[in-house]
Amino acid sequence: MSWLKKKPELPRAYPKREMPDNIWTKCDGCGEIIYRRELERNLFVCQKCGHHFRIPARTVMRFLIDPDTFEERFSNITSTDPLEFRDSKKYVDRLKSARQSSGATEAVLCGKGAIEGHPVAIGLMDFSFLGGSMASAVGERLARLMKLALAERTPLIIVSSSGGARMQEGILSLMQMAKTSALLARLADAGVPYISVLTHPTTGGVTASFASLGDIILAEPKALIGFAGPRVIEQTINQELPPGFQRSEFLLDHGFVDRIVPRAEMRATLAQILGYFADSGGNGPSRGAASAVSRAAAPARPAPPRAEAPPAASAFAPPPANGSDTDRGDGRPASRDDAARAHPAPAPDRAPAPARTPPAPGGNTPANEREPVRTAARRVDAQDDRSSAPRLWYDPSDADDPFVEEDEPPRPG
Repeated sequence: MSWLKKKPELPRAYPKREMPDNIWTKCDGCGEIIYRRELERNLFVCQKCGHHFRIPARTVMRFLIDPDTFEERFSNITSTDPLEFRDSKKYVDRLKSARQSSGATEAVLCGKGAIEGHPVAIGLMDFSFLGGSMASAVGERLARLMKLALAERTPLIIVSSSGGARMQEGILSLMQMAKTSALLARLADAGVPYISVLTHPTTGGVTASFASLGDIILAEPKALIGFAGPRVIEQTINQELPPGFQRSEFLLDHGFVDRIVPRAEMRATLAQILGYFADSGGNGPSRGAASAVSRAAAPARPAPPRAEAPPAASAFAPPPANGSDTDRGDGRPASRDDAARAHPAPAPDRAPAPARTPPAPGGNTPANEREPVRTAARRVDAQDDRSSAPRLWYDPSDADDPFVEEDEPPRPG
């Protein structure tokens, strides 16, 4: 039967085209299929829902830093395998594959540049390199960047995107938290401003150290920011977390973040803040205080002459020998303090304290012989009537209740 035979395929008039990769991208926020070139023009932000995609550190550097001003520093510092760590794969092999896939040598990119003409020292974490985890090399790069900002008195900016400390280096990665925090304290003492920018995600030891220590903390919309993840917290406390927990909007409402800035406005916002610092006299205020740089750079001013108080008669000063009540012997007028030091007031007479009798064997100290103890719960001013205030008595022989508060101690017999 001829109709059961398969017809031969006719030759195509046009050859079949191969669809290249990375032409379309699916939004993780709304599921929209986005043309990649359009996504790049919009700084990798979904125009439909505003979802901010994760982007490499060099891409962030290109839209933040002025063209031809970035100078990379400390690129020779790379991670090694000090613990010879191995799980399902050797740590050295993971480092090699991460460098090949991301094109970066480490999880942070450090250097100097300018934002609308304002010089900055900037560090940008790269989540594509082992989840932006903080290892010894990451901590050392950031530490040297902080020292550079301190030496040149340049504002410091760190854009964080990390899953926390790198477990393959154990305690060595956790030590970077203390090292970076100590250097940021030196920046604060010197009055050099530090701006922390939190992107999605910023978690773990990075959040617990330098990411949370900024003088000004900015965040991208809907960024996950926290120490442990929300799923781990729910399983630990066996409670349902509030909506939007650990998102940048939730942290803004609770005072952890100063401002939420969309990616398209981040460059202009940073330039505005840097302009405030420059107008305040050099580097601007640090941690809400006045600029220490401005105070250090300003020339020392002589202290204004202290206005002398008008002469007043003292109850303790005898009449001076020359007949004047304002002469102190050296040509300057006498003050009330000088008279008080020369003739101190006599101490008021006090009744002798009654002798205390030792407690009887097996019994407590009589109430009238207990030692009074001042309590900090109630402050009594000098003008108060102390006789109406209750007194606290201490009985060292009463182990169960040694403190007794009574208005008037009872008299024995």
